[in-house]
Amino acid sequence: MLPSSLFALLAAGADAAPAIAAPGRLALDFKSLRALVGDTLAFLNAQGIGRNDRVAIVLGNGPEMAACFAACACGVASAPLNPGYRADEFEFYLSDLHAKALIVERASTSPAIAVAKKLGVRVFDLVATPGAGAGSFMLQARDAAAGKTAGGAASTSATHGGLAQPDDISMVLHTSGTTSRPKIVPLSQRNLCASAVNIGRTLRFTPTDCGLNIMPLFHIHGLIAGVLAPLAAGSQVFCTPGFNALKFFGWMDEAKPTWYTAVPTMHQAIVGRAGKNAEVIARHPLRFMRSSSSSMPPQVIRELEAVFHAPLIEAYGMTEATHQMSSNPLPPEARKPGTVGRAAGPEVAIMGADGRLLAAGGVGEIVIRGDNVTAGYENNPAANAEGYANGWFRTGDQGAMDDEGYLSITGRLKEIINRGGEKISPREVDELLMDHPAVAQVVCFGMPHPKLGEEVAAVVVLREGQAATERELQAFVATRAADYKVPKKILFMDEIPKGATGKLQRIGLAAKLGLG
Repeated sequence: MLPSSLFALLAAGADAAPAIAAPGRLALDFKSLRALVGDTLAFLNAQGIGRNDRVAIVLGNGPEMAACFAACACGVASAPLNPGYRADEFEFYLSDLHAKALIVERASTSPAIAVAKKLGVRVFDLVATPGAGAGSFMLQARDAAAGKTAGGAASTSATHGGLAQPDDISMVLHTSGTTSRPKIVPLSQRNLCASAVNIGRTLRFTPTDCGLNIMPLFHIHGLIAGVLAPLAAGSQVFCTPGFNALKFFGWMDEAKPTWYTAVPTMHQAIVGRAGKNAEVIARHPLRFMRSSSSSMPPQVIRELEAVFHAPLIEAYGMTEATHQMSSNPLPPEARKPGTVGRAAGPEVAIMGADGRLLAAGGVGEIVIRGDNVTAGYENNPAANAEGYANGWFRTGDQGAMDDEGYLSITGRLKEIINRGGEKISPREVDELLMDHPAVAQVVCFGMPHPKLGEEVAAVVVLREGQAATERELQAFVATRAADYKVPKKILFMDEIPKGATGKLQRIGLAAKLGLG
Protein backbone atom coordinates (compact mmCIF):
# COMPACT_ATOMS: atom_id res chain seq x y z
CA MET A 1 0.00 0.00 0.00
CA LEU A 2 1.35 3.44 -0.96
CA PRO A 3 2.05 5.96 1.83
CA SER A 4 -0.44 8.83 1.78
CA SER A 5 1.41 11.45 3.87
CA LEU A 6 4.19 13.58 2.43
CA PHE A 7 5.51 14.29 5.89
CA ALA A 8 5.74 10.55 6.55
CA LEU A 9 7.68 10.17 3.28
CA LEU A 10 10.13 12.86 4.42
CA ALA A 11 10.85 10.67 7.43
CA ALA A 12 12.74 8.40 5.00
CA GLY A 13 15.71 10.74 5.22
CA ALA A 14 18.21 10.11 8.01
CA ASP A 15 18.39 13.07 10.42
CA ALA A 16 21.91 14.18 9.45
CA ALA A 17 21.63 13.30 5.74
CA PRO A 18 21.61 16.25 3.31
CA ALA A 19 18.14 16.99 1.90
CA ILE A 20 18.43 20.33 0.07
CA ALA A 21 21.64 21.94 -1.19
CA ALA A 22 22.47 24.89 -3.46
CA PRO A 23 25.52 26.55 -5.04
CA GLY A 24 27.79 28.04 -2.38
CA ARG A 25 25.51 27.01 0.49
CA LEU A 26 25.61 24.53 3.35
CA ALA A 27 23.09 21.72 2.90
CA LEU A 28 19.86 21.54 4.89
CA ASP A 29 19.60 18.12 6.52
CA PHE A 30 16.42 16.05 6.79
CA LYS A 31 15.96 16.74 10.50
CA SER A 32 16.04 20.49 9.79
CA LEU A 33 13.73 20.09 6.77
CA ARG A 34 11.15 18.29 8.90
CA ALA A 35 11.43 21.02 11.56
CA LEU A 36 10.99 23.65 8.82
CA VAL A 37 7.79 21.93 7.65
CA GLY A 38 6.47 22.01 11.21
CA ASP A 39 7.39 25.68 11.73
CA THR A 40 5.89 26.74 8.39
CA LEU A 41 2.60 24.98 9.00
CA ALA A 42 2.44 26.30 12.58
CA PHE A 43 2.84 29.85 11.24
CA LEU A 44 0.20 29.40 8.54
CA ASN A 45 -2.19 27.71 10.97
CA ALA A 46 -1.72 30.58 13.42
CA GLN A 47 -2.76 32.94 10.61
CA GLY A 48 -5.99 30.98 10.10
CA ILE A 49 -4.70 29.10 7.04
CA GLY A 50 -4.83 25.32 7.08
CA ARG A 51 -5.65 22.18 5.17
CA ASN A 52 -7.21 22.70 1.71
CA ASP A 53 -6.66 26.48 1.86
CA ARG A 54 -4.94 27.78 -1.28
CA VAL A 55 -1.55 29.39 -0.78
CA ALA A 56 -0.01 30.86 -3.95
CA ILE A 57 3.80 30.71 -4.10
CA VAL A 58 5.67 33.18 -6.32
CA LEU A 59 9.37 32.55 -5.76
CA GLY A 60 12.39 32.27 -8.00
CA ASN A 61 14.10 28.95 -8.57
CA GLY A 62 16.31 27.85 -5.74
CA PRO A 63 16.39 26.02 -2.41
CA GLU A 64 13.85 28.29 -0.69
CA MET A 65 11.28 27.57 -3.40
CA ALA A 66 11.90 23.83 -3.07
CA ALA A 67 11.64 23.91 0.73
CA CYS A 68 8.61 26.22 0.76
CA PHE A 69 6.74 24.04 -1.73
CA ALA A 70 7.54 20.86 0.23
CA ALA A 71 6.45 22.47 3.50
CA CYS A 72 3.21 23.91 2.13
CA ALA A 73 2.30 20.68 0.32
CA CYS A 74 2.42 18.88 3.69
CA GLY A 75 -0.44 20.89 5.19
CA VAL A 76 -2.08 23.44 2.86
CA ALA A 77 -2.98 23.54 -0.83
CA SER A 78 0.19 24.84 -2.46
CA ALA A 79 -0.28 26.78 -5.70
CA PRO A 80 3.09 27.53 -7.34
CA LEU A 81 2.83 30.26 -10.00
CA ASN A 82 5.24 31.31 -12.72
CA PRO A 83 7.11 34.39 -11.41
CA GLY A 84 7.21 35.67 -15.00
CA TYR A 85 3.45 36.28 -15.19
CA ARG A 86 2.15 39.79 -15.81
CA ALA A 87 -0.29 41.55 -13.50
CA ASP A 88 -3.36 40.53 -15.54
CA GLU A 89 -2.29 36.89 -15.39
CA PHE A 90 -1.69 37.01 -11.64
CA GLU A 91 -5.12 38.57 -11.19
CA PHE A 92 -6.74 35.74 -13.12
CA TYR A 93 -4.87 32.97 -11.30
CA LEU A 94 -5.19 34.38 -7.77
CA SER A 95 -8.90 35.00 -8.32
CA ASP A 96 -9.54 31.63 -9.94
CA LEU A 97 -7.70 29.84 -7.14
CA HIS A 98 -9.57 31.73 -4.40
CA ALA A 99 -6.13 32.10 -2.84
CA LYS A 100 -6.08 32.87 0.87
CA ALA A 101 -2.42 33.87 0.90
CA LEU A 102 0.53 34.70 -1.32
CA ILE A 103 4.16 33.90 -0.42
CA VAL A 104 6.88 36.05 -2.00
CA GLU A 105 10.50 36.85 -1.18
CA ARG A 106 10.88 39.79 1.18
CA ALA A 107 12.63 41.92 -1.47
CA SER A 108 10.18 40.93 -4.21
CA THR A 109 8.63 43.62 -6.40
CA SER A 110 6.44 41.12 -8.28
CA PRO A 111 3.20 42.53 -9.71
CA ALA A 112 1.54 39.65 -7.82
CA ILE A 113 1.89 41.68 -4.59
CA ALA A 114 -0.21 44.62 -5.76
CA VAL A 115 -2.74 42.23 -7.28
CA ALA A 116 -2.99 40.30 -4.01
CA LYS A 117 -3.61 43.50 -2.05
CA LYS A 118 -6.28 44.53 -4.57
CA LEU A 119 -8.00 41.16 -4.16
CA GLY A 120 -7.67 41.11 -0.36
CA VAL A 121 -5.23 38.16 -0.42
CA ARG A 122 -2.82 38.04 2.54
CA VAL A 123 0.86 38.50 1.60
CA PHE A 124 3.61 36.69 3.51
CA ASP A 125 7.29 37.43 3.05
CA LEU A 126 9.73 34.56 2.89
CA VAL A 127 12.91 35.54 4.72
CA ALA A 128 15.81 33.24 3.93
CA THR A 129 17.98 32.10 6.84
CA PRO A 130 20.93 30.62 4.89
CA GLY A 131 23.06 30.11 8.00
CA ALA A 132 20.66 27.32 8.97
CA GLY A 133 21.15 25.52 5.64
CA ALA A 134 20.13 25.91 2.00
CA GLY A 135 16.41 26.50 1.72
CA SER A 136 15.89 27.39 5.37
CA PHE A 137 13.49 30.31 5.86
CA MET A 138 10.90 31.94 8.05
CA LEU A 139 7.62 33.56 7.07
CA GLN A 140 6.46 37.02 8.13
CA ALA A 141 3.25 38.88 7.40
CA ARG A 142 4.05 41.80 5.06
CA ASP A 143 1.27 43.81 6.69
CA ALA A 144 2.25 43.95 10.37
CA ALA A 145 -1.37 44.31 11.37
CA ALA A 146 -2.29 41.08 9.58
CA GLY A 147 -0.46 38.79 11.94
CA LYS A 148 2.76 37.90 13.68
CA THR A 149 5.66 35.67 12.81
CA ALA A 150 5.67 32.00 13.84
CA GLY A 151 4.36 31.59 17.36
CA GLY A 152 1.55 34.16 17.03
CA ALA A 153 -1.90 33.53 18.45
CA ALA A 154 -3.51 30.47 16.90
CA SER A 155 -6.80 31.01 15.09
CA THR A 156 -7.12 27.75 13.16
CA SER A 157 -9.36 25.04 14.52
CA ALA A 158 -7.86 21.63 15.25
CA THR A 159 -9.88 20.08 12.41
CA HIS A 160 -8.46 22.61 9.93
CA GLY A 161 -4.79 22.70 10.89
CA GLY A 162 -1.99 20.18 11.07
CA LEU A 163 -0.77 17.75 8.43
CA ALA A 164 -2.81 17.01 5.32
CA GLN A 165 -5.07 13.98 5.19
CA PRO A 166 -4.94 11.64 2.16
CA ASP A 167 -7.88 13.20 0.32
CA ASP A 168 -7.02 16.83 1.14
CA ILE A 169 -6.03 18.99 -1.82
CA SER A 170 -2.31 19.64 -1.44
CA MET A 171 -1.39 21.19 -4.77
CA VAL A 172 -3.37 23.22 -7.29
CA LEU A 173 -2.17 23.90 -10.82
CA HIS A 174 -3.78 25.25 -13.96
CA THR A 175 -3.56 23.52 -17.29
CA SER A 176 -4.61 24.92 -20.65
CA GLY A 177 -7.67 23.37 -22.21
CA THR A 178 -9.19 23.63 -25.67
CA THR A 179 -10.92 26.80 -24.49
CA SER A 180 -9.22 30.04 -23.54
CA ARG A 181 -9.91 29.51 -19.84
CA PRO A 182 -7.26 27.32 -18.16
CA LYS A 183 -8.65 24.44 -16.12
CA ILE A 184 -7.94 23.99 -12.41
CA VAL A 185 -6.26 20.67 -11.59
CA PRO A 186 -6.56 19.87 -7.87
CA LEU A 187 -4.05 17.25 -6.72
CA SER A 188 -4.57 15.47 -3.42
CA GLN A 189 -2.07 14.43 -0.78
CA ARG A 190 -2.62 10.86 -2.02
CA ASN A 191 -1.85 11.93 -5.63
CA LEU A 192 1.43 13.61 -4.63
CA CYS A 193 2.58 10.72 -2.47
CA ALA A 194 1.74 8.15 -5.14
CA SER A 195 3.62 10.04 -7.84
CA ALA A 196 6.69 10.67 -5.66
CA VAL A 197 6.88 6.97 -4.76
CA ASN A 198 6.26 5.84 -8.36
CA ILE A 199 9.09 8.01 -9.70
CA GLY A 200 11.42 6.91 -6.91
CA ARG A 201 10.76 3.27 -7.72
CA THR A 202 11.22 3.81 -11.47
CA LEU A 203 14.57 5.53 -10.94
CA ARG A 204 15.62 3.35 -7.96
CA PHE A 205 16.56 6.30 -5.77
CA THR A 206 18.71 5.61 -2.71
CA PRO A 207 19.97 7.95 0.02
CA THR A 208 23.32 8.14 -1.81
CA ASP A 209 21.74 9.85 -4.82
CA CYS A 210 21.97 13.58 -5.53
CA GLY A 211 19.82 15.23 -8.18
CA LEU A 212 21.01 18.40 -9.92
CA ASN A 213 17.75 20.33 -10.33
CA ILE A 214 17.67 22.73 -13.29
CA MET A 215 13.91 22.58 -13.90
CA PRO A 216 11.65 25.55 -13.07
CA LEU A 217 9.94 24.95 -9.75
CA PHE A 218 6.52 26.22 -10.76
CA HIS A 219 6.28 23.32 -13.24
CA ILE A 220 4.93 19.86 -12.35
CA HIS A 221 8.07 18.20 -13.78
CA GLY A 222 10.47 20.13 -11.55
CA LEU A 223 8.27 20.03 -8.46
CA ILE A 224 7.49 16.31 -8.47
CA ALA A 225 10.38 14.60 -10.29
CA GLY A 226 12.98 17.20 -9.34
CA VAL A 227 12.07 17.76 -5.67
CA LEU A 228 9.42 15.56 -4.05
CA ALA A 229 10.42 12.17 -5.50
CA PRO A 230 14.08 12.32 -4.42
CA LEU A 231 13.23 13.80 -1.00
CA ALA A 232 10.63 11.05 -0.46
CA ALA A 233 13.40 8.50 -1.03
CA GLY A 234 15.74 10.15 1.46
CA SER A 235 18.10 11.48 -1.20
CA GLN A 236 19.49 14.95 -1.87
CA VAL A 237 18.28 17.74 -4.19
CA PHE A 238 20.81 20.35 -5.35
CA CYS A 239 18.74 23.39 -6.33
CA THR A 240 20.12 25.78 -8.94
CA PRO A 241 18.75 29.29 -9.66
CA GLY A 242 17.39 27.95 -12.96
CA PHE A 243 18.77 26.43 -16.12
CA ASN A 244 21.99 27.94 -17.44
CA ALA A 245 24.00 25.88 -19.92
CA LEU A 246 27.12 27.98 -19.19
CA LYS A 247 26.98 27.11 -15.47
CA PHE A 248 25.75 23.51 -15.69
CA PHE A 249 29.16 21.83 -15.55
CA GLY A 250 30.38 24.12 -12.76
CA TRP A 251 27.33 23.05 -10.77
CA MET A 252 28.16 19.42 -11.56
CA ASP A 253 31.59 19.90 -10.01
CA GLU A 254 30.06 21.35 -6.85
CA ALA A 255 27.00 19.12 -6.51
CA LYS A 256 28.63 15.82 -7.56
CA PRO A 257 25.23 14.63 -8.82
CA THR A 258 24.24 11.09 -9.72
CA TRP A 259 21.38 12.20 -12.02
CA TYR A 260 19.42 15.12 -13.44
CA THR A 261 16.04 15.56 -15.13
CA ALA A 262 15.30 18.09 -17.87
CA VAL A 263 13.22 18.88 -20.94
CA PRO A 264 14.71 18.13 -24.38
CA THR A 265 15.73 21.73 -25.09
CA MET A 266 17.86 21.77 -21.94
CA HIS A 267 19.45 18.43 -22.81
CA GLN A 268 20.31 19.77 -26.27
CA ALA A 269 21.99 22.84 -24.79
CA ILE A 270 23.93 20.66 -22.32
CA VAL A 271 25.17 18.23 -24.95
CA GLY A 272 26.33 21.18 -27.05
CA ARG A 273 28.81 22.10 -24.30
CA ALA A 274 29.61 18.61 -23.06
CA GLY A 275 32.60 18.09 -25.36
CA LYS A 276 34.52 20.88 -23.64
CA ASN A 277 33.71 19.47 -20.19
CA ALA A 278 34.76 15.83 -20.54
CA GLU A 279 36.93 16.05 -17.39
CA VAL A 280 33.99 17.21 -15.27
CA ILE A 281 31.81 14.40 -16.62
CA ALA A 282 34.57 11.85 -15.88
CA ARG A 283 34.96 13.17 -12.31
CA HIS A 284 31.24 12.85 -11.57
CA PRO A 285 29.79 9.89 -13.48
CA LEU A 286 26.00 9.99 -13.64
CA ARG A 287 23.88 6.95 -12.90
CA PHE A 288 21.29 8.16 -15.45
CA MET A 289 19.73 11.21 -17.09
CA ARG A 290 15.97 11.70 -17.39
CA SER A 291 13.89 13.55 -19.99
CA SER A 292 10.21 14.43 -19.93
CA SER A 293 7.58 17.06 -20.87
CA SER A 294 8.04 16.74 -24.65
CA SER A 295 9.48 14.20 -27.06
CA MET A 296 13.23 13.71 -27.25
CA PRO A 297 14.87 13.26 -30.68
CA PRO A 298 16.55 9.82 -30.76
CA GLN A 299 19.69 11.43 -32.24
CA VAL A 300 20.07 13.59 -29.12
CA ILE A 301 19.53 10.57 -26.87
CA ARG A 302 22.39 8.75 -28.61
CA GLU A 303 24.68 11.79 -28.35
CA LEU A 304 23.95 12.35 -24.65
CA GLU A 305 24.51 8.70 -23.78
CA ALA A 306 27.79 8.65 -25.70
CA VAL A 307 29.11 11.78 -23.96
CA PHE A 308 27.94 11.01 -20.41
CA HIS A 309 28.36 7.22 -20.59
CA ALA A 310 25.00 6.92 -18.84
CA PRO A 311 21.48 5.92 -19.94
CA LEU A 312 18.89 8.55 -20.90
CA ILE A 313 15.52 7.59 -19.43
CA GLU A 314 12.62 9.12 -21.36
CA ALA A 315 9.35 9.51 -19.45
CA TYR A 316 5.82 10.72 -20.22
CA GLY A 317 3.99 13.02 -17.84
CA MET A 318 1.22 15.55 -17.49
CA THR A 319 -0.28 17.71 -14.77
CA GLU A 320 -3.44 15.63 -14.36
CA ALA A 321 -1.29 12.59 -13.54
CA THR A 322 0.82 14.49 -10.98
CA HIS A 323 3.54 14.20 -13.63
CA GLN A 324 4.71 10.66 -14.47
CA MET A 325 2.55 8.17 -16.39
CA SER A 326 5.12 5.98 -18.14
CA SER A 327 8.88 5.69 -18.32
CA ASN A 328 11.61 3.74 -20.02
CA PRO A 329 13.28 1.53 -17.39
CA LEU A 330 16.84 1.67 -16.14
CA PRO A 331 19.34 -0.93 -17.37
CA PRO A 332 19.55 -3.87 -17.52
CA GLU A 333 15.95 -3.66 -18.74
CA ALA A 334 15.47 -2.46 -22.31
CA ARG A 335 15.11 1.19 -23.23
CA LYS A 336 13.33 1.83 -26.51
CA PRO A 337 14.22 5.24 -28.01
CA GLY A 338 11.19 6.76 -29.71
CA THR A 339 8.90 5.39 -27.02
CA VAL A 340 8.03 6.81 -23.59
CA GLY A 341 8.46 3.40 -22.01
CA ARG A 342 6.04 1.32 -19.99
CA ALA A 343 3.39 2.23 -17.43
CA ALA A 344 5.26 3.59 -14.41
CA GLY A 345 2.71 4.01 -11.65
CA PRO A 346 -0.77 4.33 -13.09
CA GLU A 347 -2.44 1.86 -15.43
CA VAL A 348 -2.01 2.97 -19.06
CA ALA A 349 -4.14 1.76 -21.97
CA ILE A 350 -5.16 2.68 -25.51
CA MET A 351 -8.86 3.45 -26.03
CA GLY A 352 -10.70 3.35 -29.33
CA ALA A 353 -13.28 5.92 -30.42
CA ASP A 354 -16.03 3.56 -29.22
CA GLY A 355 -14.64 3.56 -25.65
CA ARG A 356 -13.26 0.02 -25.81
CA LEU A 357 -9.64 -0.71 -24.91
CA LEU A 358 -7.47 -1.77 -27.85
CA ALA A 359 -5.05 -4.68 -28.09
CA ALA A 360 -1.30 -4.21 -28.63
CA GLY A 361 -0.58 -2.36 -31.84
CA GLY A 362 -3.93 -0.56 -31.96
CA VAL A 363 -3.83 3.22 -32.41
CA GLY A 364 -6.13 5.28 -30.23
CA GLU A 365 -6.28 7.70 -27.32
CA ILE A 366 -3.90 7.15 -24.41
CA VAL A 367 -5.91 6.75 -21.18
CA ILE A 368 -4.77 6.33 -17.57
CA ARG A 369 -6.09 5.57 -14.09
CA GLY A 370 -4.45 5.21 -10.69
CA ASP A 371 -3.63 6.80 -7.34
CA ASN A 372 -1.60 9.60 -8.93
CA VAL A 373 -4.42 10.72 -11.28
CA THR A 374 -6.56 13.72 -10.29
CA ALA A 375 -10.15 12.93 -9.37
CA GLY A 376 -11.32 15.67 -11.74
CA TYR A 377 -11.08 19.30 -12.75
CA GLU A 378 -12.46 21.81 -10.27
CA ASN A 379 -15.88 23.35 -10.94
CA ASN A 380 -15.80 22.17 -14.54
CA PRO A 381 -18.42 19.47 -15.23
CA ALA A 382 -18.08 19.89 -18.99
CA ALA A 383 -14.33 19.25 -18.89
CA ASN A 384 -14.84 16.27 -16.58
CA ALA A 385 -17.50 14.77 -18.85
CA GLU A 386 -15.09 15.11 -21.78
CA GLY A 387 -11.96 14.12 -19.85
CA TYR A 388 -13.09 10.83 -18.31
CA ALA A 389 -14.50 7.69 -19.89
CA ASN A 390 -15.41 4.46 -18.09
CA GLY A 391 -13.22 5.37 -15.11
CA TRP A 392 -10.21 6.28 -17.29
CA PHE A 393 -8.71 9.76 -17.70
CA ARG A 394 -8.38 10.69 -21.37
CA THR A 395 -5.00 12.32 -22.02
CA GLY A 396 -5.93 13.80 -25.39
CA ASP A 397 -2.80 12.19 -26.85
CA GLN A 398 -2.91 9.56 -29.56
CA GLY A 399 -0.65 6.55 -29.29
CA ALA A 400 -0.06 2.83 -29.52
CA MET A 401 1.40 0.20 -27.22
CA ASP A 402 3.54 -2.70 -28.37
CA ASP A 403 3.25 -6.27 -27.11
CA GLU A 404 5.86 -5.56 -24.40
CA GLY A 405 3.86 -2.61 -23.06
CA TYR A 406 6.08 0.17 -24.46
CA LEU A 407 4.08 3.26 -25.36
CA SER A 408 4.60 5.39 -28.47
CA ILE A 409 2.91 8.78 -28.83
CA THR A 410 1.79 9.29 -32.42
CA GLY A 411 0.23 12.74 -32.14
CA ARG A 412 -2.04 15.00 -30.10
CA LEU A 413 -5.77 14.92 -30.36
CA LYS A 414 -6.04 18.30 -28.71
CA GLU A 415 -5.09 21.61 -30.24
CA ILE A 416 -2.85 22.66 -27.39
CA ILE A 417 0.50 24.07 -28.50
CA ASN A 418 3.38 22.31 -26.73
CA ARG A 419 6.33 24.72 -26.67
CA GLY A 420 9.16 22.76 -25.04
CA GLY A 421 6.82 21.43 -22.36
CA GLU A 422 4.92 24.71 -21.86
CA LYS A 423 1.30 24.10 -22.84
CA ILE A 424 -0.42 27.06 -24.52
CA SER A 425 -4.10 27.38 -25.36
CA PRO A 426 -4.35 28.90 -28.87
CA ARG A 427 -7.72 30.40 -28.04
CA GLU A 428 -6.20 32.28 -25.11
CA VAL A 429 -3.74 33.94 -27.52
CA ASP A 430 -6.59 34.52 -30.01
CA GLU A 431 -8.43 36.54 -27.42
CA LEU A 432 -5.38 38.60 -26.51
CA LEU A 433 -4.82 39.54 -30.15
CA MET A 434 -8.52 40.26 -30.67
CA ASP A 435 -8.25 43.02 -28.06
CA HIS A 436 -6.02 45.00 -30.45
CA PRO A 437 -8.12 47.69 -32.18
CA ALA A 438 -6.73 46.85 -35.64
CA VAL A 439 -7.51 43.11 -35.46
CA ALA A 440 -10.76 41.79 -36.93
CA GLN A 441 -10.14 38.04 -36.87
CA VAL A 442 -7.38 35.75 -35.69
CA VAL A 443 -6.53 32.08 -35.42
CA CYS A 444 -3.49 30.85 -33.51
CA PHE A 445 -1.86 27.47 -34.03
CA GLY A 446 1.36 25.59 -33.48
CA MET A 447 4.11 25.68 -36.05
CA PRO A 448 7.06 23.29 -35.97
CA HIS A 449 10.28 24.34 -34.24
CA PRO A 450 13.47 22.24 -34.44
CA LYS A 451 14.27 22.46 -30.71
CA LEU A 452 11.08 23.43 -28.87
CA GLY A 453 8.81 21.12 -30.85
CA GLU A 454 6.34 23.92 -31.53
CA GLU A 455 6.09 27.69 -31.46
CA VAL A 456 2.98 29.88 -31.46
CA ALA A 457 1.97 31.25 -34.86
CA ALA A 458 -1.09 33.25 -35.90
CA VAL A 459 -3.08 34.31 -38.92
CA VAL A 460 -4.58 37.78 -38.55
CA VAL A 461 -7.21 39.60 -40.61
CA LEU A 462 -7.03 43.37 -40.04
CA ARG A 463 -10.02 45.67 -39.82
CA GLU A 464 -10.75 47.62 -42.96
CA GLY A 465 -8.71 50.82 -43.05
CA GLN A 466 -6.56 49.73 -40.09
CA ALA A 467 -2.85 48.88 -40.12
CA ALA A 468 -0.56 46.90 -37.81
CA THR A 469 2.80 45.19 -38.17
CA GLU A 470 3.92 41.80 -36.89
CA ARG A 471 6.23 43.48 -34.39
CA GLU A 472 3.45 45.76 -33.11
CA LEU A 473 1.14 42.83 -32.44
CA GLN A 474 3.91 40.80 -30.79
CA ALA A 475 4.66 43.74 -28.48
CA PHE A 476 0.93 44.05 -27.71
CA VAL A 477 0.68 40.41 -26.62
CA ALA A 478 3.96 40.67 -24.68
CA THR A 479 2.48 43.33 -22.38
CA ARG A 480 -0.43 41.05 -21.49
CA ALA A 481 1.01 37.53 -21.35
CA ALA A 482 4.14 35.58 -20.50
CA ASP A 483 6.84 35.62 -23.20
CA TYR A 484 6.33 32.00 -24.25
CA LYS A 485 2.77 32.81 -25.37
CA VAL A 486 3.82 35.57 -27.79
CA PRO A 487 3.40 34.43 -31.44
CA LYS A 488 6.77 34.09 -33.12
CA LYS A 489 5.19 34.33 -36.58
CA ILE A 490 2.15 36.37 -37.59
CA LEU A 491 0.76 36.14 -41.14
CA PHE A 492 -1.63 38.78 -42.44
CA MET A 493 -4.39 37.46 -44.73
CA ASP A 494 -7.65 38.67 -46.23
CA GLU A 495 -9.60 35.85 -44.59
CA ILE A 496 -9.07 33.10 -42.06
CA PRO A 497 -8.42 29.66 -43.61
CA LYS A 498 -11.29 27.28 -42.82
CA GLY A 499 -11.98 23.60 -43.27
CA ALA A 500 -14.58 22.05 -45.53
CA THR A 501 -17.27 22.44 -42.88
CA GLY A 502 -16.45 26.12 -42.33
CA LYS A 503 -14.81 25.45 -38.94
CA LEU A 504 -11.40 26.73 -37.93
CA GLN A 505 -8.84 23.95 -38.21
CA ARG A 506 -5.77 24.74 -36.20
CA ILE A 507 -4.19 21.33 -36.59
CA GLY A 508 -2.40 21.09 -39.92
CA LEU A 509 -2.66 24.84 -40.54
CA ALA A 510 1.10 25.37 -40.33
CA ALA A 511 1.72 22.87 -43.13
CA LYS A 512 -1.04 24.38 -45.27
CA LEU A 513 0.56 27.80 -44.95
CA GLY A 514 4.05 26.55 -45.73
CA LEU A 515 5.30 26.85 -42.14
CA GLY A 516 5.67 23.08 -41.66
